[in-house]
Amino acid sequence: MSDTAAPAVSQETKPKQAKKNHLSGGFFRFVLTRFLLIIPTVFILVTVVFFVMRATGDPISAALGGRLAPDELQKRIHAAGYDRPLIVQYIDYLGGLLHGDLGTTLTDNQPVISILVHYGSATFELALLSLIVALIVGIGLGRVAACRRDHAADAGIRTFAILCYATPVFFLGLVLKLIFAIWLNVLPASGRCSLSSEMQFARLVSPTGFYIIDALQLGDMSVLADVLRHAVLPALALGLLTAGVFIRLVRTNVISTYNSGYVEAARSRGVSEKRLLSKHAWRPALIPIITVMGMQIALMLAGAVLTETTFEWKGLGFMLSQYLKARDFVAVQGIVILIAIIVAVVNFIVDVIAALVDPRVRY
Repeated sequence: MSDTAAPAVSQETKPKQAKKNHLSGGFFRFVLTRFLLIIPTVFILVTVVFFVMRATGDPISAALGGRLAPDELQKRIHAAGYDRPLIVQYIDYLGGLLHGDLGTTLTDNQPVISILVHYGSATFELALLSLIVALIVGIGLGRVAACRRDHAADAGIRTFAILCYATPVFFLGLVLKLIFAIWLNVLPASGRCSLSSEMQFARLVSPTGFYIIDALQLGDMSVLADVLRHAVLPALALGLLTAGVFIRLVRTNVISTYNSGYVEAARSRGVSEKRLLSKHAWRPALIPIITVMGMQIALMLAGAVLTETTFEWKGLGFMLSQYLKARDFVAVQGIVILIAIIVAVVNFIVDVIAALVDPRVRY
């Protein structure tokens, strides 16, 4: 009996193992395909940004026209090569991109890549803190609203969600500044840290540009507390904008999974409501959040322009607004391209995570 059973077991395990290997190979191809799609996406975005930036003429005339004599202006245009055919300029620009050269700003004569490195960390830090706020508020309140469906708490949370994503981020920022910085005077109104903390950061041999990490490098908890206090209002203003979307997504999908057949079957077996939420209804409700997160991060980066301007948070959004005012299209072009690359990479990561979490995704 035992001799004949052994081959049967091995025969059953072989298809399962083969299926597992097939899925792993399919998943690898899925990841590779999504990664390769980043290249044409970025190429199209770079092309569109390049030609749109030159729709009104060459960048030097846009930035310095009226402030230089006509002959001096023409010399600058010729020296920069902006009097050449547009297709030649485009090919040269692509060649510079391949070597990491995004050009030089026209208003302050700095390499664009140094602007991105210096101010990009500030924007990334703000986006990360805002995403943490959005996830904590959105997921927490979304679960409460789903559990208290059609009760007063549910109605209040849904109203709060509507206010969050319907209120312009700059207006919400001004309201938060008015309440917490002026009326209550408990949080700073602008900046990333105080002047004393800036002087402490100047002592660092290799600063990262991420003030929270730099404060931890210093080992000074007062500097860390100062950095976090300055980050509260900008992170709230930008995070609540996304939290409103997450609240509605979590509420809708938790309620939907509550009404599904497998949850009803588990309930009929006597499974507690708490366990139904945490074990059966919760993971499927996360799938749409992960899927939408890529788009929300893109919107968050767009909202960072207004948020950083409102709170004078010296990041890419703040510098983008300054260079737009100065009509420095070379700097604007570099910042927009970097943001486009970040969005493309984030969407790739989100696609991979969604494929791992959602069993319905086919490789």
